Amino acid sequence: MNILLWHVHGSWTTSFVHGKHRYLIPATPDRGPYGLGRARTYTWPESAAEVSPEQLRTADVDVVILQRPEEIDLAEQWLGRRPGRDLPAVYVEHNTPKDGQVPNSRHPMADRDDLLVAHVTAFNELFWDTGTTRTTVVDHGIVAPTAAWTGELDRLAVVINEPVRRWRVTGTDLLPRFAEIAPLDVFGMKVAGLAEHLGLPADRLTSHDDVPQHRMHAELARRRAYLHLCRWTSLGLSLIEAMTMGMPVVALATTEAAMAVPTGANALSTRVDTLLSAAGRFVAEPQRAREAGAEARAAARERYGLDRFLTDWDRLLEEEVCG
Repeated sequence: MNILLWHVHGSWTTSFVHGKHRYLIPATPDRGPYGLGRARTYTWPESAAEVSPEQLRTADVDVVILQRPEEIDLAEQWLGRRPGRDLPAVYVEHNTPKDGQVPNSRHPMADRDDLLVAHVTAFNELFWDTGTTRTTVVDHGIVAPTAAWTGELDRLAVVINEPVRRWRVTGTDLLPRFAEIAPLDVFGMKVAGLAEHLGLPADRLTSHDDVPQHRMHAELARRRAYLHLCRWTSLGLSLIEAMTMGMPVVALATTEAAMAVPTGANALSTRVDTLLSAAGRFVAEPQRAREAGAEARAAARERYGLDRFLTDWDRLLEEEVCG
């Protein structure tokens, strides 16, 4: 199939474009949010091709993958065809509702008969009210990192994008408590200056801003354990990647993380003191960390493999386009 989709979420799109189809990725001269084009810090196959808005007017498109409400009008403007009316459309919902109306949050695509909403977690499907619009869940799948956990550094790793702006949502306010247990390495977008913002000395928190994915994986794998302190986000793919590499996980038992992280050797709780104690044990006892990481790796590879993800999407797309 020829699939039109915007580059919105780099990790998810990386997995999606590893399928057997041709992927048309809008690119504009300013490389803005609606024309970002191909990824620069992720490895994508050649089947993910950049197209300009002008080229889309005559492009052969079988289905549109929507990820933001405004993309419906934008697609009609660029294609000359209305998604959902003139060609099939699937709306991928990546996020938990953040409108302050939970549990009564109405999805922007609610009560529509012209498209399908595909949630990336069952938690998201549960908490969004989509009315009469059809929904499904396609669980995440990842391109397995080539790095493997070694954990030789008694430091804790975190991956957060925009930790200052998102603050309590991503658990940024909790980081100083964990910095008392061990030094933190925080990877992600717009993490520069985070130690100063939190009032932490530079030797307790080091920022690694917008590091290419393969380099980030190699560095994460050297840290003793992975922290996932998000209160209210969808399931972070960096968490799954860390688990797949064999990293032990210390995670808040919120949203879909409660289903993703195995509850045995790994630490999963809504009590921060429990997670602090677990982080301390991983730092002090490398063998315990190794055992927890092995359990995390087995769980992640069973549930979040790329082949399963792409097979689920192929089935869904065939039903929408050919059904």
